[in-house]
Amino acid sequence: MEDAARADLAAVRAMGAELEGTGKPFVIASGVVGLAVGRTATEEDQPADGVHPRMAGVQAALALRDVRTSIVRLPPTVHGDGDHGFMSVLVGIARDTGVSGYIGDGANRWPAVHVKDAASAFRLALEQAPAGTALHPVDDEGVPIREVAKVIGRHLELPVEARPAEHFGWLGRFLALDAPVSSALTRERFGWAPTQPGLLEDLEEGHYFR
Repeated sequence: MEDAARADLAAVRAMGAELEGTGKPFVIASGVVGLAVGRTATEEDQPADGVHPRMAGVQAALALRDVRTSIVRLPPTVHGDGDHGFMSVLVGIARDTGVSGYIGDGANRWPAVHVKDAASAFRLALEQAPAGTALHPVDDEGVPIREVAKVIGRHLELPVEARPAEHFGWLGRFLALDAPVSSALTRERFGWAPTQPGLLEDLEEGHYFR
């Protein structure tokens, strides 16, 4: 992750050097995890210093002079056909271990969005977002991980049970997070309106299990 963050920062600096002073748009992808603790995060929240190594690239982009920089903060699950992210990993762990698991009581929530709806937010940011604006392309504000595990268990015909974080390998440190996120300001300011299936509906369609 640290190597990827350094490469990200170098890319932002190189592109920013060409854009500075032009007033042109510059859209940066970031994430919503870590914006708030114990409540639903909004577009007005600012991440704490050091919350993620990629924040250095975001901060460098926002510091550019006379550039219309905006930040598209993606939820941890950007789902859809062809997704190889967290949902695919969770399905793979269930297959390998014979259990569709969750941590604790599984009530912790993950925000999510379909990849096509996320793409439309990037277009809106490019076309409309004022400098310094954060957008949240979030359809599901918070899906309980236990409900995700139930869908996976049903499709794979596996038991659905609580498991310790270690059961999930590197994913365990993320899977227990409770991180609901609002997209109300993004919808209000830019007319962003998701049209694709939500996370549970997308899982039910079965492409993650082929």
